[in-house]
Amino acid sequence: MKKFEGYEHGVNFGGWLSQCDHTKERYDTFITEADFETVSKRFDHVRIPTDYDLILNDDYSFKEEGFSYIDFAIAMCRKYGLNMILDLHRTPGYSFDPAHGEMGFFDSEEYQNVFYKIWREFARRYGKEKDMLTFELLNEVTDKAFCDKWNEISVNCIKMIRETAKDVRIIVGGYYNNSLEAIKDLAMPYDDNVVYTFHCYEPLLFTHQGAHWIPTMDVYFRCDYKMPYEKYDEYSKIQTKDAYRAFPPFDKDDCPDERYFEYLLSEAIEVAKERNVALYCGEYGVIDRANKKEAVKWFHDFHAVMDKYNIGRCVWTYKEMDFEIDKDFKN
Repeated sequence: MKKFEGYEHGVNFGGWLSQCDHTKERYDTFITEADFETVSKRFDHVRIPTDYDLILNDDYSFKEEGFSYIDFAIAMCRKYGLNMILDLHRTPGYSFDPAHGEMGFFDSEEYQNVFYKIWREFARRYGKEKDMLTFELLNEVTDKAFCDKWNEISVNCIKMIRETAKDVRIIVGGYYNNSLEAIKDLAMPYDDNVVYTFHCYEPLLFTHQGAHWIPTMDVYFRCDYKMPYEKYDEYSKIQTKDAYRAFPPFDKDDCPDERYFEYLLSEAIEVAKERNVALYCGEYGVIDRANKKEAVKWFHDFHAVMDKYNIGRCVWTYKEMDFEIDKDFKN
């Protein structure tokens, strides 16, 4: 299977330019040069989630000062030998986050034109950084009903980017929040520099135990990773309901291991091989409420399968956001 060179072990800088209060203080202090230096000792790339608020005024004109933070990130990555993904996490009319939600993006020519405008500008400014920079069109399309429209929009956007940036790599993900299931339904790769992405937080019951943003989740619920599938099935029906997925066809008394992730990935891997496209996991991780020893077991199994198939990955996330890993650097 094709490999996403230079993006094997990464970390997200979530909460810096996205999912934040969008103040100058946040931009200036949440991530600094010291953080780039720190992660460069353990990772080969960073993914920078970026909301449109950073670079657009209310009338959708550009904020020049907003681009300075992307410029800073690129400069720091170059200084410390990191590659970088510029991820548009939220665009006018659309967000994966229910707090903002889908507000007509897939049916609105106006919103779509703003989306294209953003990417034309990114391509103009940053396409020349192709040796260390990759573009990610949009974070986590939600409803499967958006699939066909998203395929059309993403292909149109890539065509526009290619007018300026001929061979910068471009990441595309699909419905159900960049699910593995959606890989097969993504548009055929526009060219050789397209990468398919997915996010993996399975089993959700374990990685999101006690998550306050899941409506049915008891914030005091806790469980182990190495728990029989029978218990996963029982607890998931209560705790994750709408997000519940049937568990793989293993014995009910078995516990998840590397075979679990092989099962989840099998179809996506075959699609990637058939289309000669690289796979990349742009987000994965375990909530900080989980038992740390059990989290280590989860990471071990997931990483083993990623390594086996040469799939690049980027852990969520470096600091805060309920999934922080920066404390590990201090232990």
